[in-house]
Amino acid sequence: MNRKSLTHRRAAVAAGLALAVGLGVSTQVSAQASVPARAQASTAASQSVSGTHNQALTRVADFYGAYIDAEGNYPDPDVALAKALRKHYLTPDFAKRLAAWERRNEADGVLRAQNVPAKWTLTDNGAIGHAHEVVVTLTFGSGGTTQKIKLFVLVERYNHISDIGTTSSR
Repeated sequence: MNRKSLTHRRAAVAAGLALAVGLGVSTQVSAQASVPARAQASTAASQSVSGTHNQALTRVADFYGAYIDAEGNYPDPDVALAKALRKHYLTPDFAKRLAAWERRNEADGVLRAQNVPAKWTLTDNGAIGHAHEVVVTLTFGSGGTTQKIKLFVLVERYNHISDIGTTSSR
């Protein structure tokens, strides 16, 4: 199985599972190195990912993780999945404003770039009125040539993304 089909399968399975369980349901993934203690002086730390139902940070993490997988870093991204994710996670009003931004800037409005990031991190930035702000930091490139973009994602009280910008709503 090639990398592209594996990524498509993983994205499709993730989207299907998310839809099947009502989206945003907490998941946890663990990975551990299986190297005997004698063979290795220090052990690799376990990694985990967790979330909470109806939490803005989890909701935005679900969206960006699946969206970046759908867009992929390969010649044939899964356009249908990316479009479905936008429809599900974005408010209709914001989707229209985002499409206009993309036409003006000739870039992907969710990523604010023409390519796909190598890494992403999220930080909770707290409540703003009836909404919640999450800071998404996208890292493009690798090694010594990386560029970071910080985005401020506003999630309204009904768990839909109502804005993505480069400045905070605070």
